[in-house]
Amino acid sequence: MTNGDETQQDKWSDLAARMASGAAMVLIGALGVFLGGHVFHVLVALICGMMIWELVGMLRPDANRGPLLLGGFSGVAVLASVYLPVGFALPLLLAPALFGFGQLDRNRTIFMSFTVMILLSGFGLMQVRDDMGVGWMLWLVLVVVVTDVVGYFAGRTFGGPKFWPRVSPKKTWSGTAAGWVAAAIVGLIFSFNTGVGLQLIGISVAVSMASQMGDMAESGMKRKMGVKDSSNLIPGHGGLLDRFDGMLGASVFLLIIGQFIGFPPGLG
Repeated sequence: MTNGDETQQDKWSDLAARMASGAAMVLIGALGVFLGGHVFHVLVALICGMMIWELVGMLRPDANRGPLLLGGFSGVAVLASVYLPVGFALPLLLAPALFGFGQLDRNRTIFMSFTVMILLSGFGLMQVRDDMGVGWMLWLVLVVVVTDVVGYFAGRTFGGPKFWPRVSPKKTWSGTAAGWVAAAIVGLIFSFNTGVGLQLIGISVAVSMASQMGDMAESGMKRKMGVKDSSNLIPGHGGLLDRFDGMLGASVFLLIIGQFIGFPPGLG
């Protein structure tokens, strides 16, 4: 076998495991989104709690009970927040970050930053599903998914200049731009059924960019900590934080712009 064949084989070596585990996640996520309500709230809380568990495990690999304690506290905080008035929910969402600050003896800034982003993201996802309905939730998920999937295949097919080789050596500008195009197409399709109109194309691209920023932030943190994956929970994907890093950036961004521009007006 030539070096070229080996390189081509390595390029797609994780595809089977990635697709199988990805399909399982899609099925579980789709069921949670479809059912909504308490089921979706518990699913989001579990995912957020496990991401905090992974985060603490990376920042303090020698800790024993710390990751489980902070992960459990964070999951409970997210779950409780959706049932409380916003004025009471916000301090509850920030409490795990401050509690963890007192528990860790290093990497505190990283922990606080990512914990706040994870918990606000979880809260934002529950708000989208509860207040905006399945349609907008589907739009958000599709924008993030096509950004990742189309970027993955385009980057490995076309290659080209690397996006951030020191931190994420596999990501290319071709894959990054392809993700924007895919998100724009999703925005165009959904614009026909909303009151947002063609502006949804630009909003979709912006959400795509925000998801890529979440991905880059997590990649930078992993590189700093000297780890490849946040955990080994998901074959072909690493951990939940590896898989949902884009959703973190996208949902927090959507939560913010929703406060400024009153988005969205509703989905029919």
